Amino acid sequence: MIAGIELGGTKTVVATGTADGQVMEEWRFPTASPDETFAQITGWLRERGTPGDIGIAAFGPLGVVPGRANHGQLLATPKPGWAGFSITRALAAAFPSARLTLETDVNAAALAEARLGAARGLDDVAYITIGTGIGAGILSGGHLIHGALHPEFGHLKVPRMPGDSFAGVCPFHADCLEGLACGPAMAARWGAQAADLPADHPAWNTEAWYLAHGSLSLLGIVSPARIIIGGGVSQASGFHEKTGALLEEIAAGYFTPLRQTPYVVAPALGQQAGIIGALLLTDRHTGPSNP
Repeated sequence: MIAGIELGGTKTVVATGTADGQVMEEWRFPTASPDETFAQITGWLRERGTPGDIGIAAFGPLGVVPGRANHGQLLATPKPGWAGFSITRALAAAFPSARLTLETDVNAAALAEARLGAARGLDDVAYITIGTGIGAGILSGGHLIHGALHPEFGHLKVPRMPGDSFAGVCPFHADCLEGLACGPAMAARWGAQAADLPADHPAWNTEAWYLAHGSLSLLGIVSPARIIIGGGVSQASGFHEKTGALLEEIAAGYFTPLRQTPYVVAPALGQQAGIIGALLLTDRHTGPSNP
């Protein structure tokens, strides 16, 4: 039995399936406290059998480096009750014989889109998600990457859009990319949720500005062959085209990966990318470049 878990800040998905990403059965429910959430996860799985492999795609910040003391543990997350909680310890207690593979939710989504979605066949892919926060997963040379922690794309400092005096909402850095362009930042700027703003609202020019400049940093550092932007905020009509056109403009003809068109695209797997990626993590040939 192979299981996948996508642990998000607002929702959790648990599924059974195959190591090549086929979802056989899944259940989605709101993420609550750690104890309540994992009681629901383990109870649902036990009703279906005993998993031999579990792939976990989790929100962060998260200890992802095997062998380190914080591996499998939520770190300084602002989500109440979750900081310091060990995902791997909770699952090992419930399923002691299961092999656990843990990654960030955005890395799992990047893997899924590269194997089965909008970047199928590409080994160098970045997946950006815009929602409650902003994060990025990176597949480089066919390997999911992280360093001493994992990429914290949302906390990059980006140039301000001319005339923008918005203070930013990040509790750590105020006007980092996440502070200026995540879902709560859009709501604070415009007095409405992103989903309620029409496609011709000036909010989308502001959003495209910041995502294009953030994407330029990815292009300069890890040189992805394609950038996928997902998450609830990204679903406005024309947003990917607007962001891609601005990225091409500010890149000024320098970066050759931009010649791959389209370069900035929407996810093909939609809301399934995270849970499909979690299942793909159970493949022993898949995983981070770290040992």
